[in-house]
Order: sequence, then structure tokens, then C-alpha cells
Amino acid sequence: MRILLDFVVKGLAACAAAFQFLTRLPVPVTLEYNDALFRRSVVFYPLVGAVIGLLIGAAGWLLQGWLAPGVTAALLLALWVAMTGGLHLDGLMDTADGIFSYRSREKMLEIMKDSRVGAMGVIACVLVLLCKWTLLQQWLPLSWRGSLLALPLAALWSRWYMVVAIAFWPYARQDQTGSSRLGAFFRGLGAKHLILHTGLAVLLSWIVVWMMGEPFISLRGLMLVGLVAVGCAVIGVLISVFISRKLGGLTGDTYGAINELLETFLLLFLYIIIHGMNR
Repeated sequence: MRILLDFVVKGLAACAAAFQFLTRLPVPVTLEYNDALFRRSVVFYPLVGAVIGLLIGAAGWLLQGWLAPGVTAALLLALWVAMTGGLHLDGLMDTADGIFSYRSREKMLEIMKDSRVGAMGVIACVLVLLCKWTLLQQWLPLSWRGSLLALPLAALWSRWYMVVAIAFWPYARQDQTGSSRLGAFFRGLGAKHLILHTGLAVLLSWIVVWMMGEPFISLRGLMLVGLVAVGCAVIGVLISVFISRKLGGLTGDTYGAINELLETFLLLFLYIIIHGMNR
């Protein structure tokens, strides 16, 4: 009994840590952060994405018909950024500034550490936000059960891939004193964490599909979840390989950049899939 209680307490702490680290949602719990807690928290990254997506989808459903689609999409996008505190956008801008400086690896990493934002970072941020705003406008006319409820799949699977990137690519700053701390937090991430977080991602996806009105086990549901998972993995690997070749690995900033790019891709990919299924 005591072992079970300890397991539950550690699980709840890890879940709270995931929300505190990835979002600005109020989680009034004081935690003692250490490497083990960070490693356990990655299991709940898909849950964080699902909650963010559900909140955005619900807000979109409530605002439908009250405002013009462009205004509603702008408000949803502002909510999206506010819930994450711009954490991943900051990583996107730093990554763009470094990689597109076309300097040496060491200079790129140095540029990414600079708190100032350069032209390439601003351009990357504007383009991603513009794409998300445009795509959200396309989602809004769709029904709540049929489509808006699928928004969690984009945020869910993009955060699922962040854990894959952490596990399979080396940390680019591991040879730099102090700068490798984020990499050290997740050191030792193993198959156990990947299996658990993938299992949670699949379970949450099935729940989302079921809430959309599909049977819990159905061919359409299987196709939807399978296509999203495979599409996310393929695009995620391509982005990771590109960045890793430039930097010799990945960093905390690049994890955020990958998440933003995958969210944008999945918004488009999901819209195409659902639009095609509903014809």
C-alpha cells in the first residue's frame, strides 16, 4: 500500500511539474525540482498538450458567431501564447537567429544564448504566428464535435515529439560549463519514459476521437490517430536532423522551435485529413 501511495504521489508531482514547466496555467503546488522529477514529468507532456488544445477548442466554440473569424482566431492565438508564456516561441526565435546566421557551430550557439532577438528570429516568429492565425480561421467554421475538438491532437503530438527529440538527439551544449544544465535535467531518459508517454499520447488521442463522435475503436479513428502520429514523427525527424547537423545536437531552444513548427504543421495536416473525411 505504501509503495502504491508513493507511486501515486510521485506521478502527481511529475504531472504538476510538466504543467508548471510547459505552461502558465495555475498549478499552486510547491515542488522540489531535480533530475528525477524532470525525467518523470516528460511522461505527462502529451497531457499538457491535450489540455491546451481542449481549452483553445472550447474557447473557439464559445466565440463562434460572436465575432468575425479573423478576430476570433487572433484571440485564440493570443490565448495559446498566453497559456505557454511564449516559451516555445522564444525558443523558435533564438533557434532562427542562430541557425540562419550561417556562422560556425560555436558562434550559432553563442547567438542563441543572447537574450536579444535578431531579424531572423522576428521573421520566424511572425511567419509561424501568421500561419497559425490563418489556419485557425479555417478551423473555426467547422463543428465542435466534428473538428474543433480535434485541436488537442496538434498540441498533444507536438509535445510527444519533444520527448522523442530529447531522448534520441544529443544535447548540443553538453561540452559547455553551465549551459548544459537543461540537458542534464533530462539525462537518463530511457525506454520506460518513451513507452509511457507514447501510451498516454495514444490513449488521449483515442479519447479525443471518441469525444468527436467516433466509436472508441473505429477504422476512421485509427486512420486519424495513425496519420497524425506518423506525420508528426516524420516531420519532427526531418526538422531534428536539419538542426542537429547545424548545431551538433539539440538544445532547449530547439525543443521549443520544433514544438512550434510541428504544431503549425499538424494544424494544417489535421485540417486536410478531417476535411477529407467529412466529404
